[in-house]
Amino acid sequence: MITLALSKGRIFDETLPLLAAAGIAVDPAIANSRKLILPTADPGLRLIIVRATDVPTYVQYGAADIGVAGRDVLLEHGGEGLYQPVDLGIARCRLSVAAPEGFDYASAVRRGSRLSVATKYLQCAREHFAAKGVHVDLVKLYGSMELAPLVGLADAIVDLVSTGSTLRANHLVEVEQIMPITSRLIVNQASMKTRSDELEPLVAALSAAVAGEGAPAFAGVSE
Repeated sequence: MITLALSKGRIFDETLPLLAAAGIAVDPAIANSRKLILPTADPGLRLIIVRATDVPTYVQYGAADIGVAGRDVLLEHGGEGLYQPVDLGIARCRLSVAAPEGFDYASAVRRGSRLSVATKYLQCAREHFAAKGVHVDLVKLYGSMELAPLVGLADAIVDLVSTGSTLRANHLVEVEQIMPITSRLIVNQASMKTRSDELEPLVAALSAAVAGEGAPAFAGVSE
């Protein structure tokens, strides 16, 4: 049995069509349920639903053979014990710095001001500002990032931006893009070595689905 770890939300919704294109169907009724272990049309492949930030951990420690995780999550995790064979090109967004309207971020950076920045992406933020020579105090938050500058907790935030509508609704503006983000297929290194005959065809089928190629669909695995 191959186990694929996914997180609910945009990644889940955009992964299912790729699975379908690779010949792996998931019953919509089951997909929309609250179950955390979901069967697929292939009896040798199942899905498990975990928190997005936990996907690399499940794959790293072998609780899942493969998974789908955003580049942001992988950078924060560090990627230990993982192959990243395919950029699936889904859940596209960007990791950016945002600040309140009227705050002159560029001038503050030029003056060498010490900025307070709220984020849950500590590693990415630390590396970004260090590379620019900007001194920052990082404030770890897990959600409602946009609130931090509005109540004086931080001068700016580092967060994922898609349409920018949440920033605009809270009178924040995107002042600097750090990196584009997409989701990648990740594979447990030990599983790839010991079960390559099962995993490599699945990886190839998903890669072909991403490329829109007419390659043969995944033929399935044995239980």
